[in-house]
Amino acid sequence: MTRPPRPRRQKPDFARRERPVGLGGVSEGAAILYGWHAVLEALRNPRRRMRKLYLTPNALRRLEEERVELPLTTEIVRPDTLDARLGGDAVHQGFLLEADPLPTVELESLRADGLLLVLDQITDPHNVGAILRTAAAFAVDGVVTTARHSPEATGALAKSASGGLEHVPIAIVQNLARGLAELGERGFRRIGLDSEAPATLAEADFSGGTALVLGAEGKGLRQLTRQSCDALARLDMPGAIKSLNVSNACAIALYAATAARRRG
Repeated sequence: MTRPPRPRRQKPDFARRERPVGLGGVSEGAAILYGWHAVLEALRNPRRRMRKLYLTPNALRRLEEERVELPLTTEIVRPDTLDARLGGDAVHQGFLLEADPLPTVELESLRADGLLLVLDQITDPHNVGAILRTAAAFAVDGVVTTARHSPEATGALAKSASGGLEHVPIAIVQNLARGLAELGERGFRRIGLDSEAPATLAEADFSGGTALVLGAEGKGLRQLTRQSCDALARLDMPGAIKSLNVSNACAIALYAATAARRRG
């Protein structure tokens, strides 16, 4: 007697590649979040609308140990399934979440006395992710970036942000110079971080509403961006190396800014 063939387990539909959403706009595609911290913070974020969660058995066990509720469809998969979806270099730790992009905020909704970061065409997703992680750690009130020349709020950026993407409001402007002008009209002091500035960051005035403006590695601040700032400041580095990765410079600048604001 011939046995009927065993039905094959249907694999997750990873062949359908949805266009991920960038910081600078809204798309119908899903934001792809992977890794423990990125997925955990997304699951805990009531503003994040989730679509589907893929977990390895070990990842599911870890969430159960943390007593994290799973309010969405969850599929248990093998680690190599996630490797095939994300690529072998992605450190997914057994977690992959498809979700809607987070809504952005309007520039005028940001606190008038707050501390903001303004990103001038920083396109590397790892750098922007690290900046968002630092911004969340220092309770930055918002990040302003442009619709173009900004990385997608998904994948490597979300992993580098290590959950920070869920905690920092992001405002999108079409033109950075006009956005900076609007911040100036609202009373923000706009301080550009520039390695060739005549004054040091320690001399900068961080009282009241402050927008710290960061330029891309290599290019730095564009000329029009410089002209749109109230002041330029540099990190005072006595060593042989006079420049840092933009995300590292951001961390030092935010430490200096928050310390100055506490002192009043």
